Amino acid sequence: MKQIWKIDPTHSEIVFKVKHMMISTVSGNLTDYDATVTTDGDDFKNAEIEFTAQVNSLTTGNEGRDNHLKSADFFDADNHPQIIFKSKSFDGNKLTGDLTIRDVTKEVVLDVDFNGVAVDPYGQTKAGFEVSGAINRKEYHLNWNAVTEAGSIVVSDQVKIQANVQFIKQ
Repeated sequence: MKQIWKIDPTHSEIVFKVKHMMISTVSGNLTDYDATVTTDGDDFKNAEIEFTAQVNSLTTGNEGRDNHLKSADFFDADNHPQIIFKSKSFDGNKLTGDLTIRDVTKEVVLDVDFNGVAVDPYGQTKAGFEVSGAINRKEYHLNWNAVTEAGSIVVSDQVKIQANVQFIKQ
């Protein structure tokens, strides 16, 4: 029997981290997103996972930087408003799927820690996961960069992804 789980955005976060000038890390969040997990019963192995985030919900805590990231230099939110992930396989530890950014789709493999299932005080059954991985931003045409006077690059190519997510059984 197929079971549907919907993301609980009040108990979830989608975070990205990228090195700035190769000496510090800048973090950001996506705040407008939706995800659905379809399972066979209560076993999450081989679950089908679909995730969509609105690029305009991207925030790093700095309006100027956020606007630059949403511009054509990076995500080009006006022409590519969504980031989409669709799973291909999930073995309980590794989640493989297609990630689409700026209409470029690449297969990614993410590490998953399943934190278990619990019933909340309102009788809702919830499942928690920590998902992590990294992508090369240039593979998705997020190509902007600059070089400092000392020759350091301003933005690393590698972007780390961390999703701490909770799903509600429907």
